[in-house]
Amino acid sequence: MIEGHGKDQGLAEAVIVAGPTCSGKSALALALAERLGGAVINADSMQVYRELRVLTARPTPEDEARVPHLLYGVRPAAEAGSAAWWRAAALDAMERCRARGLLPILCGGTGLYFRALTDGLAEIPDPGEAARAEGRALLAELGAPGLHARLAEVDPRTAAGLRPSDSQRLARAWEVWRGTGQGLSDWQRAGTASGPVARFSAVRLDPPRPALREAITGRFTRMLAEGAIDEVRALLALGLDPALPAMRAHGVPELAQLLRGGITLIEAQAKAVSATTRYTKRQHTWFAHHALAEQDRTVILDHRTGDSEQVMQKILPDLVEFIRDRG
Repeated sequence: MIEGHGKDQGLAEAVIVAGPTCSGKSALALALAERLGGAVINADSMQVYRELRVLTARPTPEDEARVPHLLYGVRPAAEAGSAAWWRAAALDAMERCRARGLLPILCGGTGLYFRALTDGLAEIPDPGEAARAEGRALLAELGAPGLHARLAEVDPRTAAGLRPSDSQRLARAWEVWRGTGQGLSDWQRAGTASGPVARFSAVRLDPPRPALREAITGRFTRMLAEGAIDEVRALLALGLDPALPAMRAHGVPELAQLLRGGITLIEAQAKAVSATTRYTKRQHTWFAHHALAEQDRTVILDHRTGDSEQVMQKILPDLVEFIRDRG
């Protein structure tokens, strides 16, 4: 359902295509870019890593040849990405698109990235290397659940918003508290670093859960056929810190366990599919509670947009009109 026609004057246009993993975002963004004269900018926290083309389902070289694609595979797995890094890179990519007369179309499933782009980021002082080292040391000593418990003692508000298994964000929260004397959640509530950067129209894909799980299962089977195991083998050979985001991408821990002889291929696939499905539930919850654009500039699609060319062709004219009407 599409409502209203409100416009923000004085800002350049941009489009957001968002939704859970395997919902058809990339195919839709590509089709919109071809019809609107756009370029696709990655807004997925795992597709930025160059070593993970297969397991993150990055656009194929053929798709990349059809329209410009930016911020895909631009960061080594040895360097952790962040919302602040991505926001700066995305703003630069959007400017480069506009300089070429292309409409920026940001595509992904990382809600934190979209929020950083649309709402800005709090200005958090650098905690310092000593605080960072302490966070890493505690994570290694206590594990993620232990660090979560320790954080809850000193910064319960931030800890309440983090999963006990989220090692990277827990270490970040600890270093901010230790280095600044103030909790991460308090800094985040203090304000953002800048105002609006564009006039966004948003398309959010929200497919039924059973259809999504079926799509996840099918995609992982294709990933295995396309070399996912060899991709993980090459990643492990780099000897990276297991706490790095790329080492925790969906499928990496499970296939790493397979390669070490701990589980069978069938078990690895089942565990990877289950982990990805659980993640899509968290994505659904996040998108349901956070606006990607103003209400009258967002359309929600509740079917498997990217899985059927016939469905794609049917809805594209309406989506193109929706976006153009807000230009």
